[in-house]
Amino acid sequence: MVSFRLPKNSVVKKGVTHPVAGQSTQTQLFKVYRYDPDKPDNPRLDTFEIDPDQCGPMVLDAIIHIKNHIDSTLTFRRSCREGVCGSCAMTINGHNTLACITPIKDIKATISIYPLPHLPVIKDLIADLTHFYAQHATVKPWIENQTPPPGDRERRQTPDDRAKLDGLWECILCACCSTSCPSYWWNSDRYLGPAALLTTYRWIADSRDEATGERLNAVEDPFRLYRCHTIMNCTDTCPKGLNPAKAISEIKKLMVQRS
Repeated sequence: MVSFRLPKNSVVKKGVTHPVAGQSTQTQLFKVYRYDPDKPDNPRLDTFEIDPDQCGPMVLDAIIHIKNHIDSTLTFRRSCREGVCGSCAMTINGHNTLACITPIKDIKATISIYPLPHLPVIKDLIADLTHFYAQHATVKPWIENQTPPPGDRERRQTPDDRAKLDGLWECILCACCSTSCPSYWWNSDRYLGPAALLTTYRWIADSRDEATGERLNAVEDPFRLYRCHTIMNCTDTCPKGLNPAKAISEIKKLMVQRS
């Protein structure tokens, strides 16, 4: 177990931490994956014992507490702390999610924390997302059209057309879905994965976009699209409650309709 700094107002007896009266006596164990390319003991799990009353309510708060008060070498990504940026995506007790919106109190057992699976690890909890972002760029995640925009206003949509984008535009590119997909694990060199395909359908469904044919041509491939077998891991793990599997099935429907 990694040595851990004692919380304030504590006394020690036989190696056990005793908070003072009125404080919680319940501690939580965190097992954290560690990898440092500059050190020989790789990878390993470090165990930290934390009083949840000494940090905020979310798993990310505990990780920040570990870095600030126990082991300053722990490395991870984080930014908004509101489930918006996707930076703190990691695997918590076997489930890909965002650490900033995962309450500690909802996990009664020891909390195990790993980087996103089946990606190269840069250090500790930081997975290399270079390939993931490169794939996303290949689907041209922007409006494509030949019609000049109106000179006096933006390109408009009806409320009904705008509603078709709900459940698609909210993707934050955290990579939880793609890294939960076995097809992506074994074929990420050719299969685009749930996140990129969700984005593809987001622009196909956009009434302002005029490149549906080109977008369908770009994914009409035994691997880029059809490597999806609809096992639903992506939908189950999405921290934003989106349904990438449905978006992929909608693309497949369009393929059939135009054939």
